[in-house]
Amino acid sequence: MTVGVHSKQMGTYCIETYGCQMNLADSELISGILEKKGWVRAQSVQDADLIVINTCTVRQRAAERAIGHVRSLGSLKAARPGLRIALVGCLAQHLGPDLRDRLPEVDLFAGPDAYRSLPALLERSGVDGKCALRRDRSETYDGLPVIRRKGANAWVSIMRGCDRACTYCAVPLARGRERSLPVESIRRDIEKVISEGFTAVTLLGQSVTSYRDGDRDFAWLIEHLGELGGLGKLRFLSPHPADFTPRLLEALRHCPVATRHIHLPLQSGSNRILDMMRRGYTREQYIELIEHARVTLPGVGITTDLMVGFPGETQEDFRQTIGVMETVRFDSAFMFAYSARERTYAARFLDDDVPAHEKRRRLEEVIALQESHSLQRFSACVGSTLEVLVEGPAKGSGGLLFGRGDDFKNTVFQPLPGRKLSVGQIVSVEITAATSHTLKGQQRQCP
Repeated sequence: MTVGVHSKQMGTYCIETYGCQMNLADSELISGILEKKGWVRAQSVQDADLIVINTCTVRQRAAERAIGHVRSLGSLKAARPGLRIALVGCLAQHLGPDLRDRLPEVDLFAGPDAYRSLPALLERSGVDGKCALRRDRSETYDGLPVIRRKGANAWVSIMRGCDRACTYCAVPLARGRERSLPVESIRRDIEKVISEGFTAVTLLGQSVTSYRDGDRDFAWLIEHLGELGGLGKLRFLSPHPADFTPRLLEALRHCPVATRHIHLPLQSGSNRILDMMRRGYTREQYIELIEHARVTLPGVGITTDLMVGFPGETQEDFRQTIGVMETVRFDSAFMFAYSARERTYAARFLDDDVPAHEKRRRLEEVIALQESHSLQRFSACVGSTLEVLVEGPAKGSGGLLFGRGDDFKNTVFQPLPGRKLSVGQIVSVEITAATSHTLKGQQRQCP
């Protein structure tokens, strides 16, 4: 995604974002911070005086793509000596000092707690190679302006950081300890996005179910936000299985705007590997939670993250992951092979002993199995009628529209003849066909 600007006073900027929804939300925050100080959106990268590369360190591929892109900007910077490049976000925080020599194109490295000071840093002369990587355990960016992309959904960050310390994950090293925004601030933010025309809100946190403001936890927050007028759909990413309580399931069941979708990362189906990962739950507890969710929230869509090839993973460990997949039958999944993230516990103390070719083989098997499960899950929707939030035109659609139902399945549909639908509307769609990734249907006539 590229967000950009033009200003006579401060100059023009654009932001290019790599990684997760948290990074997308941070890019919208950075836009608000810069524009408040006089920066203006550029029409393109070529027109920008400042290019901000907002980075992720969770996956090796995202980090490599960001680094490769920075290097590709070297020729543009050589042609425009006044152009400045800022590398911000998790990768900058995690590896900033190590990247200074590798990326001479970068003028400023800034971590996730330094966004508030970006305008001041950019106003100073001689920022070449400067690192703003100080962590701030109190920084939540509460009350700062956010410039959101137009669309049906608004990202709303309700907490920052993570206390989980999974052995493979660099997020706690990059984003620091957990800190939650006050309920009142979250409510004001959501009331603002409703007034701006957004229909859906997605609450964001690295481990969103560990949210707490005094004695008010995430289940309380869901109950509270369900009382807001004007909100069409309420989603959240990403919960942690160890924090997902029966009370939260009940709160979701009774919340009139909560969607029927839970993205619940499993990572591994082996208790031994889960313990080595420090995930804080067992396969049995995970399966029991899914069963409880499907009873409490009929029709709920369950998606997940799956990792293969973690250090020490045997064939038996891998078969146990396959076993959980067969038991749960996820609607869809993000699947990947383990890659060591620098400075994590796993990278420092565990031997990455699963050969690359075996990781690939296991990943291919997981993908093939999930494809078959997804096709079953999606095909089961054929003949049903779903309430779909319109998100825009389908790619190469010829008049077809794209959206998602409450269970978060991609849905492409034909609108009724002569009906002009807007982004953010919620319409009834009869599902007539399915692939393993997309539902297809026809808008139904309202009675």
